[in-house]
Amino acid sequence: MRALFVVPPLAGHVNPTVAVAAELTARGHEVAWTGPAEVLSRLLTAHVTLLPSGDHTGSGGYGALHGRWRDLRGVAALRFLWQEALIPLAHAMVPGVEAAIDTYDPDVLVVDQQAPAGAVVARRRGLPWVTSATTTAEFTGPFAGFPKVGEWVTERIAGFLADCGVPADWDPRFSDRLVLVFSTRELVGGDGPFPDHHAWVGPALGPRPCDAASFPWQRLDPARRRVLVSLGTLNREAGVRFYAAVLKAAERLAEQVQLIVAAPAEVVGEVREDHVLLQEYVPQLALLPHLDAVVCHGGHNTVCETLAHGLPLVVAPVRDDQPIIAQQVAAAGAGVRVRFGRPRADEIQAALTAVLDDPDHRRAARRVQASFAAAGGAAAAADRLEKLT
Repeated sequence: MRALFVVPPLAGHVNPTVAVAAELTARGHEVAWTGPAEVLSRLLTAHVTLLPSGDHTGSGGYGALHGRWRDLRGVAALRFLWQEALIPLAHAMVPGVEAAIDTYDPDVLVVDQQAPAGAVVARRRGLPWVTSATTTAEFTGPFAGFPKVGEWVTERIAGFLADCGVPADWDPRFSDRLVLVFSTRELVGGDGPFPDHHAWVGPALGPRPCDAASFPWQRLDPARRRVLVSLGTLNREAGVRFYAAVLKAAERLAEQVQLIVAAPAEVVGEVREDHVLLQEYVPQLALLPHLDAVVCHGGHNTVCETLAHGLPLVVAPVRDDQPIIAQQVAAAGAGVRVRFGRPRADEIQAALTAVLDDPDHRRAARRVQASFAAAGGAAAAADRLEKLT
């Protein structure tokens, strides 16, 4: 089988595909990726086949888009995501995806939810395609309380389909043949049944290009409980006030807790090195087995990786799907939700104390961990892809 992964330039959407691709490769199949090479080249492991698409989306590139998006919240952030980022990206990717198919001649396209160009080109070419669902927000009725917002998103997608000359009576975010959902019902919850072609495979964990050898492992304190603080790669520059509140909370817990903060020093400011380890980047998967809890923004990737290690969370959602993911964590009992905007040190201290001291949170995290292990991860995703082709 020759599988072509069609992905946006977002780490949380690329990482699961790396693990699935590694499993497919181990079984003798061939894999390649297409998407914006300026970003994907930093996210993919070495010696992969990368066929560029969507590298030119307007003035300033993805760095400029990130700068404009970073400070938005709520509906404004969602509108920007679709109108200024995802739809222009989809248009920009179509020619490159066409060229990638001509070059690579794949048997199946594995298309991320937020890269609809892949679905459109696959439909025009009559090629089988499956959905790579790297966030579960769209499976729980995210616009139930905001129907006009949902209608607006649907209209943007329909406009893109019309521009591409394909019918608008289908949703390029969801394949009707196979949807690989990198989570489980134990975390997502919900009462309604899902179609049989929705495969809940759990998180797909695999190698990352980050070098674990460069991390100062000797500075981890075995006498304290260790907590990672990460706002992901896109949100940390907006976290100045949040980091300050976390550091203040940590001072009150300094005898018991060591923080590992993944952020640039210029954003965090001065830290007390006796109980805070500050690194701009950390090897997250390698670090998780050494931790007791994680404070994060509610990114689907970080949440699932944390729960895959049976660790409870403090979740401070920023925008987009993060409030929904945070609610899933809280509803599952696997963590505590706090505010990102107007953060308070006492609230964060109480949340940290709860996830570290209340065994119910750890038990809930381990229930989700068990569901992830049973789901099969990358191996289960590869099984479903093999059956499809």
